Amino acid sequence: MRIATWNVNSLRSRIDRVEAFVQRHDIDVLALQETKAREDQLPLMGLHGLGYEIAVSGLNQWNGVALLSRVGLEDVEVGFADMPPYGEPAASEARAIAATCGGVRIWSLYVPNGRKPDDPHYVYKLDWLARLRASARGWLDVPTALVGDWNICPTDDDVFDPQQFRNSTHVTPPERAAFQGFLDDGWAETTRVHAPGYTYWDYYRQRFERDRGLKIDFVLASPPLAARVTGAFIDRDERDPAQGTGSPSDHAPVVVDLT
Repeated sequence: MRIATWNVNSLRSRIDRVEAFVQRHDIDVLALQETKAREDQLPLMGLHGLGYEIAVSGLNQWNGVALLSRVGLEDVEVGFADMPPYGEPAASEARAIAATCGGVRIWSLYVPNGRKPDDPHYVYKLDWLARLRASARGWLDVPTALVGDWNICPTDDDVFDPQQFRNSTHVTPPERAAFQGFLDDGWAETTRVHAPGYTYWDYYRQRFERDRGLKIDFVLASPPLAARVTGAFIDRDERDPAQGTGSPSDHAPVVVDLT
């Protein structure tokens, strides 16, 4: 089985690329983040025509997650237990959706950005991760994947210039400790050994062309699933403005193969 995760930065803007991507790489399950629309606003007919069942959690032009599967889509769950709300008035955001696909429980996750270390959104980010970790401890014994945009660079190798980011989110010790907590619990980050390199390049100042990026998109597997991983890769071509139809997302898809 081949699964992939991709922050598409607007599914409506990137639908042609998504349809081409799943066909080019023969994707069985695709987890999407930043779909930025309600389900009724999304052009999904082409994907349905390709044989994909689709589950969507989207509220407006912000956030949004989805799962596409051609190997079954069962027991769809929007949000995890005790997922914290945000905003005024406080409300749940469209940041997590799960389904069982081909016998694997897959979560598409869009972790809050955090904005700045002194911002309330940063506190929300850490709380969101802590509550996800608490729920995820109960999923370790079954084949489960936590995939998506984690908005964290776990090591200095995951950021093009650690010094430039020293006062920014994504690299702070609490964020890195939150990510490490999942590994300490038994989750395995499956992509690094097979797919080194960045997964995100800002549109600013030709960051992609200069390879000044971040590695923030990951696939964490429970022990039963980690044992089935045979390979992984980052589709850098999908981030290349010279490739494909229309403008690219600022993230590249990450693909993982399972036995």
